[in-house]
Amino acid sequence: MRALRFARTPTGAIGLSILVLVLLLVVVGPLLAPHSPSRPVGAPGTGPSSDALLGTDFLGRDVLSRVLWGGRSVIALAGIATMLAYLVGGVTGLVAGYARSRVDGVLMRGVDVLLSFPPLLVLLVLIAGAGTSLTVLVLGVALVQMPGIARLVRSLTLATTGRGYVEAAVVRGESTSAILRREIVPSIAGPMMADLGLRMTFSILLIAGANFLSLGLQPPAADWALMISENRDFLELNPWAVAVPAALIAALTVGLSFTGDAIARMLGRSDVATLR
Repeated sequence: MRALRFARTPTGAIGLSILVLVLLLVVVGPLLAPHSPSRPVGAPGTGPSSDALLGTDFLGRDVLSRVLWGGRSVIALAGIATMLAYLVGGVTGLVAGYARSRVDGVLMRGVDVLLSFPPLLVLLVLIAGAGTSLTVLVLGVALVQMPGIARLVRSLTLATTGRGYVEAAVVRGESTSAILRREIVPSIAGPMMADLGLRMTFSILLIAGANFLSLGLQPPAADWALMISENRDFLELNPWAVAVPAALIAALTVGLSFTGDAIARMLGRSDVATLR
C-alpha cells in the first residue's frame, strides 16, 4: 500500500513494529491478565514466582496483571488530548493562515503568548487551580499542545493558498469553508500526519509525568506511570515493578517517534518540526 511506504525504511519498519507490539499488548493485555489488577496475591514486594511472573508490587498485587491493564489509560488520555489539540489548533491555524488579515494577527498573538510559557508549568498551574482530575489533565495537555499545532498549520496553509488549484477555487466563487475543506486540508494532511507522532509522544510524556506525580490518575488505578511512582521505594525488592512499565513507556514513545520521522522523510518534510 502506498500509505505504508514509510514502513519500507529501517526507521519506519522498526518504529511501526514496536508500535504495533505495544498497542497489541494494550488491547489484548487485559484479556490475558492472570489476576485482578487491584487485589493482592501475595506479600508486598516479592520477586517473580510461578503465581506472579513479575512479582508483586508494594501492596502485594500482581505486577504482570497491572502491566497488562496499565497501558490503556496512557494511550487513551494522550490520544484524546492530542486530537483535541489538533481540532482547536488546526482550526486556528487554518483560519489565521487563510485570512491574512487582522484575524491572523490577533490569533497568532494569542498563540505566541501561550508558546512563551513552559508546557509543564502551564499544566501544573492548571492542575493547582482547577484541581486534580482526568478532565483537567486532558484539557491541560491539549492546551499546551495547541499553540505549536496552530503555528504549524498556519505555515502549511500560507504555503498552500498561493497554489493554482486554490486560486481556481476562489475564482469559481467557492465559499471559504469549501476551499479549506476540499483544497487546503487534503494538501496539508500529509505533513500534519508526520507531526502527529511527535505530538502524541509529547502528550504521553506529559500525562505520564503528571500521573507519576499523582496529579492525574489516582490509586488504585493501573497505570504504567503510576506504577513507577508507587513502587520506586520497593526497587531493591522487586525492580520489575518499575522496570517493565518504564520500558513500555519508553518503547511506546520510541515507536511513535520513529514512525513519525519515517513518515516525515517519506513526504520530504523532515523539517516539519522547524515549522512549529
